[in-house]
Amino acid sequence: MNALKIIETKDGSHSLLNEAFNETYHSTHGALQESRHVFIKNGLHFWMHQNDVKEVAILEVGLGTGLNALLALKESFERKTRIRYTSVEAFPVPFELVSLLNYPGLLDWPEAEKFFHQLHAAPWNIPATITPEFILEKLEGTIQDMSLGEPKYDLVFFDAFAPAKQPEMWTLGVLEKIARALKPNSAFVTYCAQGQLKRNLKLLGLTVESLPGPPGKREMVRALCARH
Repeated sequence: MNALKIIETKDGSHSLLNEAFNETYHSTHGALQESRHVFIKNGLHFWMHQNDVKEVAILEVGLGTGLNALLALKESFERKTRIRYTSVEAFPVPFELVSLLNYPGLLDWPEAEKFFHQLHAAPWNIPATITPEFILEKLEGTIQDMSLGEPKYDLVFFDAFAPAKQPEMWTLGVLEKIARALKPNSAFVTYCAQGQLKRNLKLLGLTVESLPGPPGKREMVRALCARH
């Protein structure tokens, strides 16, 4: 396991520094505000506004600290929206480390700590019912080795380490596998705004949008899939 260290980002929320990659799991400008901006506001809220339904299937590439999953669970809990949340992680963060992260205390949500621990304590590779509206399936392994099957995801949170640090995660082959698993009227969001990423997503037939990024980052990417 690579050496991991808890750091505090500029909005007061924690992140992890992977010392082997010299890469953080979230923006040093603010972990919580980055996740809210990229994955909740421009991902989940956008999709829910575009699709007037009460159920969404999310694929997350990179469970990491579990922050994105916790924020999605909070939305599900408060909006009574059913979420099937599948998260892929090749290197799970030890429970004793994630239990020290301060995310629950920063959310205006009394149940946050209980559910944050449940997310991380849930078994791997089988669905777990966290609440009646939130079904979590954590898949241990690499996205390259997984079969995602038929189109079944409405929304993708792509939260791998940056292309410069983990280029194998951003290849056309990986993106093609994900694109094949997207349902009609689905969306793909990531903090990354790399030119090659945009070109690859366009090659796969997705409509690519460059959006204002979170604090400290000029742009992020959202790609839309209307086909099938």
